[in-house]
Amino acid sequence: MNFTQAETFILAKLKKELPNSLYYHSIHHVMDVLQAAVEYAKLENLSEDEITILKTAVLFHDAGFTVDTKNHEEIGCGIVRETLPQFGYTSEAIEIICGMIMATKIPQNPRNLLEEIICDADLDYLGRDDFWEIGNNLYKELEIYGILSDEKDWNRLQLKFLSSHNYFTNSAKMLRMEKKDSHTQRIKEIVDSY
Repeated sequence: MNFTQAETFILAKLKKELPNSLYYHSIHHVMDVLQAAVEYAKLENLSEDEITILKTAVLFHDAGFTVDTKNHEEIGCGIVRETLPQFGYTSEAIEIICGMIMATKIPQNPRNLLEEIICDADLDYLGRDDFWEIGNNLYKELEIYGILSDEKDWNRLQLKFLSSHNYFTNSAKMLRMEKKDSHTQRIKEIVDSY
């Protein structure tokens, strides 16, 4: 697996082809998820090969947004199957990567540790101090695409999402649950004030 070449390819594609209207699903998000995934990989004692597969899946997990905002996970898997063989990835590795990408689809449904780690990394910000700033970017994106009409809708959606969300790995639970619960409580107070 030539990870460096795969990384160079996908980062160039994302920079060139992701729409500017994606305030949340941007290259910044991909790099943020990558950083979180590497942190969780170390805490969960992954092997070097597993880390390479994880990092590849993270870099490609929102590649489908270069084509369409709907079903971007399926589209991303198509991009993975089309491009990764040229970088020395086996069909087995490619299917593991596609499983990881599909696991990030909401509602998340991971079936193994690698899928759990990418899911936790993808929503790592829910339990961090930059939650409000990142959430605001998602709000702007959803508003542009006509999914939300106002901030009240956004806060109700966030409360519903946060209330049903769970981290999967012990590492994420340890690092992020307390802060996520605090954010959930704050949004509940905001929604209750309507």
